[in-house]
Amino acid sequence: MRLPPLLLIALSLAACRAEPQSSPGAAAANEGAPAATLTAVPLRIATAKDRQTITVEVAVSEAEQEQGLMHRTTLPPDHGMLFPFAMPRMASFWMKDTPLPLDLIFIRPDGTIEAILPGKPNDLTPISGNDPVSAVLEIAGGEARRRGMAVGDRIEWGDCKDGRQAPGEPINPLAFCPSAP
Repeated sequence: MRLPPLLLIALSLAACRAEPQSSPGAAAANEGAPAATLTAVPLRIATAKDRQTITVEVAVSEAEQEQGLMHRTTLPPDHGMLFPFAMPRMASFWMKDTPLPLDLIFIRPDGTIEAILPGKPNDLTPISGNDPVSAVLEIAGGEARRRGMAVGDRIEWGDCKDGRQAPGEPINPLAFCPSAP
C-alpha cells in the first residue's frame, strides 16, 4: 500500500515530536534535585544597608536556561539560579512547571537591579522587566524583600579579581564584574 506524500511527511513529523518516555520513578528521584552539570559561583549583592553573598547555579546553555528551576521543590534562602546573556536583551520568563514561588531580579548591564518581580508557582504569565538586561537572578519568593534588595542595588558574580568588564563587552557568564558608574 502506497501512502500519499503529505501523509508520510505528517507521520514523520509526528514521530520526531514524540516526547521521550521516562519512568515515573526516575522523575520522582530527580524532583527537587539541582541539575548536576551547572557551575555554582558566588553572587554579591550591595544593598543600601549591607553587602551579601549567595551561591548561584549558572544556567549558560539554552537547554539549561529552558530547564531553569522547573520541578524543583526546594530552594535554600542563600541559593539561587542565574541566567546570564552574552549581550543585553529584553528578557521574559514564566513559571511553567516551577512549583516554588520565586523572586525574579532583572540585572542591567551596569550591574544595577532594573526590576524585582514575583513569580507565582506554575503560572504561564510572562514576567518581564522594562529595559534590556545582562542577566536574570531567581531566588526563593520573598528573599529579595527579606534581604532589603531594591531597584538600583548592585550585583556582581564570580571572580572579579582580574579586573572589571568594559561597557559593551560581551559578558563572561561565570564572572560579571561591571565597572562602577
